Amino acid sequence: MTVTLNAYNVVAARCAAEYLEMYETVEKGNLIYKIEVFLNSSIFRSWKDSIIVLQTTKSLLKWSEELKVVSHGIDSIATKASLDTLKVEWSYTYNRKKLPSENSNDPHFSSVRKQQLVPKDWWVEDLCELQLDLYERVITTIIAKGNVSGAVIGEALNAYASRRMPGFNKGEIQGGDIIKDRLLLETIIRILPVDMGSASFSFLVKLLRVAIQLECEELERSELIRRIGMCLEEAKVSDLLIRAPVGDTIFYVDIVQRLVEEFVACGQQVQTDSLLEDEFQEIRSPGMVSDPSKAKVAKLVDGYLAEIARDPNLPLAKFVNLAELVSSFTRASHDGLYRAIDMYLKEHPGISKSERKKICRLMNCRNLSAEACMHAVQNERLPMRVVVQVLFFEQLRATTSSGDNSTPDHPGSLRAFLPGGSHGSSMSTITNTEEEWDAVGTMEDIKSLKGEVDALKLSGGTGRASGRKDNNGDKGNADNVAASKMKGFISKKILSKIWSSKEKSGDLSSSDTSESPASTVVEETKSTPSRSRRHSVS
Repeated sequence: MTVTLNAYNVVAARCAAEYLEMYETVEKGNLIYKIEVFLNSSIFRSWKDSIIVLQTTKSLLKWSEELKVVSHGIDSIATKASLDTLKVEWSYTYNRKKLPSENSNDPHFSSVRKQQLVPKDWWVEDLCELQLDLYERVITTIIAKGNVSGAVIGEALNAYASRRMPGFNKGEIQGGDIIKDRLLLETIIRILPVDMGSASFSFLVKLLRVAIQLECEELERSELIRRIGMCLEEAKVSDLLIRAPVGDTIFYVDIVQRLVEEFVACGQQVQTDSLLEDEFQEIRSPGMVSDPSKAKVAKLVDGYLAEIARDPNLPLAKFVNLAELVSSFTRASHDGLYRAIDMYLKEHPGISKSERKKICRLMNCRNLSAEACMHAVQNERLPMRVVVQVLFFEQLRATTSSGDNSTPDHPGSLRAFLPGGSHGSSMSTITNTEEEWDAVGTMEDIKSLKGEVDALKLSGGTGRASGRKDNNGDKGNADNVAASKMKGFISKKILSKIWSSKEKSGDLSSSDTSESPASTVVEETKSTPSRSRRHSVS
């Protein structure tokens, strides 16, 4: 009887021959010997046959393990995946767009075409056919051989998660077996290489989103938070908008708090290690502790705060705590932070005066652009002291930019708003912070405020709008136009009225005057002459 062996039945035939004790001692060239020759000379030399054989061992796993069919299959697959791409001569499954050189007939590409035709991750998609336990053993063996980079391993795990968990690429699993999916995700996190660059930022964020949804163990979640926090400057605001699984808030703010804390701690750790050892070689990305990276994270947090501020159930403490984590990071301007604060005040009109003071302390009025200043001085939601600070610093900036180094002639008591309290010098403020006043908001921040500013312009009266057009022309510089507008707002008469009203109401206590404008606000009075000149924005 003729029996045709192939990759689908050879494992069953080998187990049956073992059960029937068809050894060489019984007869030369017996079935066990023939099957072993077939496996080694044909099956395990083929890429796809090796995968098929490994899959078929599931139904006879105990026998296959004892006969070492499983271990031989795993080693065959791992060895082939670890080969130089120039030696790959078999077919494989790979879905991608071809490079221009791969479609070219130019002889110039003939010497390198072979290498380009076989990408480093050529084996990734075929291994997605394996069950989780066998897949884990194959990947672990590939890593142990040391010939495949961490980035390729990370791409393989990304492809496997996408294939095995519907909805993974969107960061939300759709249906399926929760226990099975949780085991899969925890396995991927466990075998993911630890070296930087082994997993893309988007892959790590998807893992974290799904880990939260599937309620994975804290160990796995903490590992993801650590790795994401180390490269947080690569994130977008949308990456951080993770829905809260439980509770009253819309977004999971506590997770983002931990991510930012990890970023801050990472920078501090690198600095500490550098001090202890002069020739310390950073194992983390240099960008994580650089000033540009900190600026990116500060901008990221500002944008995130503006989004979560819309949540009517967001506690003020969560907003403030997150903002304070990046308070020491250099920003081009505080426009993004101002926008977030204004959004919170708009969505939470019932907060107390002390809470308004607390949230406004996060912002430095000197670091607002001209557009943001113009919006702030007409913003009914801000405490009065913040408005006066904005007016004062904008006047100083306008005076400095015009070349006039003299201190504006404001009421003497107004110096209480300056850094250093009532004994501070406004001239020293100009000297020390001139560069900060020159800061200009990013295009995104200015664009976000522009719409509301335009609405304010329309409500300001046609006469004033006409005057602005005559004085500045149609194509004047935007910042200079705004500065000239601010000069009109902060005439000595207006500031005198503001100061007089605040003194009468008793809002300016001795403790208030000793604090800096960047961290101090005065409780808002119900009615002042200057309030009638500002308009509410809703």
